[in-house]
Amino acid sequence: MQLDPVDFKILQQLQSDGRISNQELADKVFLSPSSCLRRVRMLEEAGIIHHYCAVVDAEKVGLEVDAFVQVTMRRDVEQWHENFSQALQQWPEVIGSYIITGDANYLLRVRARNLKHYSSFVLESLYKTPGVLDIRSNIVLQTLKDTRQIATELMTDQQR
Repeated sequence: MQLDPVDFKILQQLQSDGRISNQELADKVFLSPSSCLRRVRMLEEAGIIHHYCAVVDAEKVGLEVDAFVQVTMRRDVEQWHENFSQALQQWPEVIGSYIITGDANYLLRVRARNLKHYSSFVLESLYKTPGVLDIRSNIVLQTLKDTRQIATELMTDQQR
């Protein structure tokens, strides 16, 4: 799908406020409500907008610990990647998981109620997963920026 400047404005507005009414969105991007809704539906059907969600303040719901965890696997264990990928789907503490470059194989973002809960997760879940060789944790002391928004100015020239 070829995006134009109006599509980028729609994306920018929806990333700022996913609950905006179609009428408000249309007004902000200078389209009729029907044209705006048609464009939003096309963005959804093309998979550019793949879901809407509420962003929950983790601390306000009792998740005080935020950690980034590097996990290194033993490569001599059969199906280490498949086993680890399957195991992490069962861990509600893991809110993000990534295959990375460098010394470690995975980077996990983990939320826990407190340090005791985090320690229990590491000892009872991570270390007990077959193939795990090393775990290195970085506890977040303060968050400076945390957004899932994609700045429209960063989108490739091919799309613009």
